[in-house]
Parts: sequence; C-alpha cells; structure tokens
Amino acid sequence: QVQLVESGGGLVQAGGSLRLSCAASGFIFSLNTMGWYRQAPGKQRELIAEITWGSNANYADSVKGRFTISRDNARKMVYLQMNSLKPEDTAVYYCSTDLGSRRYWGQGTQVTVSS
Repeated sequence: QVQLVESGGGLVQAGGSLRLSCAASGFIFSLNTMGWYRQAPGKQRELIAEITWGSNANYADSVKGRFTISRDNARKMVYLQMNSLKPEDTAVYYCSTDLGSRRYWGQGTQVTVSS
C-alpha cells in the first residue's frame, strides 16, 4: 500500500536550518509530483513546495528563497531543506502525493522554531 514517512523535524532557533525527508513506497514514485505541506495551529494546511517527476519545483511565496525541495527517484525520497527559519514556520510538515484516485499523506513531522 502507499506509504509516506516523514522525518527530520525538531526544535531549532530562528535563523537555523532543518532538512526534512520523506520516504515513499507503494506507488511509481518517479512518475508522480510530490509536495510538502504544513499546518500551523489554528490554520489550514497549505502547500509550500512541490516538485514534478522532472524535478521542476514551485514554492509558496512565504518560503521562496529559503526552502528547497528535491527528490531522489532511485531512493524514492523527497527532501525539504529549510534555511533561515522563522518562528512563523512552526507547524506540522506533511509529505503528500496525489495518485488520481485520492491524495495521500504522511503522518507529519513537527517543526518548532523558537525566537
């Protein structure tokens, strides 16, 4: 079955960096767009970065220039390098993909940025 497992979250000071990883299985990873979403307390889940099968990337304005999404098709991994973190980046971060029939989500990983 489809599985997405995130890792790499944690507590970091403002200005610091974290790298999130997402391990995918159960579908043809190399053919699918992968996305990173986040949900802060009391807010809706939002798309912050996505990368196509051909590694074309798009970013939300709030993270552009600070976050970088990448993928390793051989390892079925997608990454989110987060630099210059701000307290407003505090959220649960989710890896996701839409396989047509439905959208799949990982369990999420908490990122907390202290001021």
